[in-house]
Amino acid sequence: MTTGLIPGGQPPEPRPTDGLPHPRSRPDDRVALHVDDRPRSSVITARAAASFEPVGRSVATARAFVRDTLQGWGFADVVDDAVVLTSELVTNAVVHAGTHADLLCLRSDDGVRIEVSDRYPEREVPLQGSPVTMGSPDREGGRGLQLCAALAGHWGVDYTPTHKTVWFRLDLPERPVGTRAAGPALPAHLLPLADARVRVAVVQIDRTGAISAWNEDAEELFGYPADQVVGKPLTDLAAWPHTPGTGTGIAEALQLSRWEGSYGIRCADGRVTPVYASHLRVRDTDGEPSTVCLLVRDHERAVLQTPSRVPSSDTSSQGDQNTDPFEVFIGSPAPDDLDGLLQRTVERARDMLDGDSAFLLLATDDETELEVRASTGLPSARQRFARVPVEAGPGRYGSARMPAVHEDLLAVPGAVPLLNGTGMRAVVTVPLKVEGRLTGSLGVAAEAPGRYSNEEALRLQFAADRIALAVESARLGELERLRRGSLSFLVEASDLLAGTLDRDQTLALMAQMTVPTLATWCAVYTIADQASEPDLSYVLHEDEELIDGIKSLLSKIAPPDPVPTPGARVWAAPGEAAHDAALRSSMRSLGLSGGSAHRTSSGIGPTLATASAVGGETVVLPLVARNRVIGMLTLGKPTDEHFRQEILELAEDLSRRAALALDNARLYSERTAISQALQRSLLPPELPEVQGVEVEVIYRAAGEGNEVGGDFYDLFPISDGAYGFAIGDVCGTGPNAAAVTGLARHALRLLAREGLSGPAVLERLNSAILDEGARSRFLTLLYGEMRPQEDGSAELKVVCAGHPLPLRLRQDGTVEPAAEPQPLLGVMEDLELYEETVTLDPGDVLLCVTDGVTERREGTRMLGDDGLADVLTTCTGLTAGAVAARVMRAVERFASDAPSDDMAILAMRVA
Repeated sequence: MTTGLIPGGQPPEPRPTDGLPHPRSRPDDRVALHVDDRPRSSVITARAAASFEPVGRSVATARAFVRDTLQGWGFADVVDDAVVLTSELVTNAVVHAGTHADLLCLRSDDGVRIEVSDRYPEREVPLQGSPVTMGSPDREGGRGLQLCAALAGHWGVDYTPTHKTVWFRLDLPERPVGTRAAGPALPAHLLPLADARVRVAVVQIDRTGAISAWNEDAEELFGYPADQVVGKPLTDLAAWPHTPGTGTGIAEALQLSRWEGSYGIRCADGRVTPVYASHLRVRDTDGEPSTVCLLVRDHERAVLQTPSRVPSSDTSSQGDQNTDPFEVFIGSPAPDDLDGLLQRTVERARDMLDGDSAFLLLATDDETELEVRASTGLPSARQRFARVPVEAGPGRYGSARMPAVHEDLLAVPGAVPLLNGTGMRAVVTVPLKVEGRLTGSLGVAAEAPGRYSNEEALRLQFAADRIALAVESARLGELERLRRGSLSFLVEASDLLAGTLDRDQTLALMAQMTVPTLATWCAVYTIADQASEPDLSYVLHEDEELIDGIKSLLSKIAPPDPVPTPGARVWAAPGEAAHDAALRSSMRSLGLSGGSAHRTSSGIGPTLATASAVGGETVVLPLVARNRVIGMLTLGKPTDEHFRQEILELAEDLSRRAALALDNARLYSERTAISQALQRSLLPPELPEVQGVEVEVIYRAAGEGNEVGGDFYDLFPISDGAYGFAIGDVCGTGPNAAAVTGLARHALRLLAREGLSGPAVLERLNSAILDEGARSRFLTLLYGEMRPQEDGSAELKVVCAGHPLPLRLRQDGTVEPAAEPQPLLGVMEDLELYEETVTLDPGDVLLCVTDGVTERREGTRMLGDDGLADVLTTCTGLTAGAVAARVMRAVERFASDAPSDDMAILAMRVA
């Protein structure tokens, strides 16, 4: 046999396996002798399943399984009928059909449904109206369906291609409130064991929890005479502060109208006697409350657990009066959404107790707070999603974990904070619990004092017990949908925040993601460093016309403290400041603060609008990145609105991602600023003016944020009338190449001003590069000295060390190289370089470029030296600036992709 016990849930309709609809067989009134047509709850609270092999002993095993299951569920009233029916149906499956039997027990709050499936669908079951006889009741087999018709409230047969399922439903008997069903008549040997004399200790406890009466049986059971225990708290004798398996302490149990349970009493000899107790809360003729406790030894609990059954005649006559109104509490069909279910619950609870208002709060996952989710007869807009602590104390919801009745709230101000200022005087509240866990609280209030007593609390508690599971199921469904939406929201937010490293854009994204999805308005404060005050950096409202007013209001109040503690904390300053500003404006408009009312009334509209926009709950979430508070995210609601806990948790997740994105943007901005400052220091200062020669330079560094790469240029005076010029290319790009760039450019200036010739300058630069060791990079360099002549020409002495050759454009449009190639620098120690002399006539142009220009590619095509020369031939008669610009345009148009190499263009034209 294989079994499985599944916690409560709503199972699917049994049990077609082929995805097609199948007709369901149901007995009509001729066969089903007890068919209950009243609507009943179909919420399944537990399931138990088992499978049995096709052997004879499986029938007994199935009977034991059903008996144990139903007794465990507290369904003793229907155990015998269920065992008889199960025995017959399992016999049909494992003996007569010869297949495995699958047994499923489904529990609801008003009955049990049992299904027995075999794997022989071809063996049809004869139904009502069939000419085939169902067999004699005296036969050994074949009686299962007749018994179903006689004992079950509903029964039927389902067919699938692989299974046949016979099911029946047994409904719990209707009972008046507060009564129990008596057990069946039993033989003497089956009665529970007890001592020769059953002693029942009767202990009375006053309103302070102290013992006020102690009978003779209590003296006999526990060994204390009355004068030793009267006046002492019962909790001093209790061996365990809490009842095992529950969260209710003995002190709390004494305050309940009725309570039954087990605990221990420490006897006079020091031993602990386990007892079973039944508590009844009463009051005397003066209205003084006390609790009467009946205690027996724990093994004699049947004495207290089984009160006498109300006579059947009384039951029938009182059924209409004592029927629990919660039988029709929710109505049919029940709302399929949580808000609708909660709203209908409070409305029906109010009507059931004839109250003026009702409210329902749901507990947070850790049971530390209750959140208002539905109310009627109260200012719901002000109360919705408001939260109150569960723990007892001033201003706290102290009665959340057990039923409570307050006859007059004026006598206990603050006992139910939710009702402060509402005019309600009497209130009854009861907990909603699922499997011993607090899931919420339901309350009904009235404007007149003294309206409610323990009887109403008991009725409301019955209602709460019936609706608790449905509410919790709907709440979990809503949480699941919300969490799925939250995950989608956070994924999208992460993608957006990761898509930018711009600080201002990150701030804008943070605000736009929260408004209006999470809040009505938001403000972002940033902190530059630990010594800086928070700065209001961004404000957003879903109504753009209110942004300026909120920004003005926030700028006039102190920013929130940058506390690194995670989580949202309430910030009351904006609401208070807005309220004060609106009050002052209203007084001025009425002329109550001096001045002209007509002159000031025009400004009251925006002030009141701002006050309404920020008048609700405002929370602050810290933006913490790398163990430092870098800002605060402030979220706000309009007047009388609160945040729900799930939204605050989602906002906290968003704030962590936003903080990291904002800090990354800050670090990127700082790195970029430092990099650009260092790179600008590697560029030459303003180029000098050379008499009779036009000079133009265009420089493009590859890579985002780079201003200097591996290419460089320079033009500087050497001596009177002489200028040095250079254009070079260090292997690679980026910061490493830029480091060699700085070395080369500054070394050229120093060596050239020492009066060394061009080859000597480059040879010493080659040695300096090789001295860098592993950090050295080879370098191509075109270096020259230029001397303008009196006849208007210019004399150039040029050394081209591995660099693309300079091109000379004559006035007649011919283009030719102006130097010969020589070895590059940074590779060999001994270089033999020489310089060449070139004379530029008036109108001639010398064009010097780096290989980023000549090696510009589009697929397999490359611009090359010939392509550059073709472009230069079209530049006859242009100025140096026009020549450089035309060459750059031609390079950019040659390929559609962004350049992957640094580019430098130096054009010199003799005027």
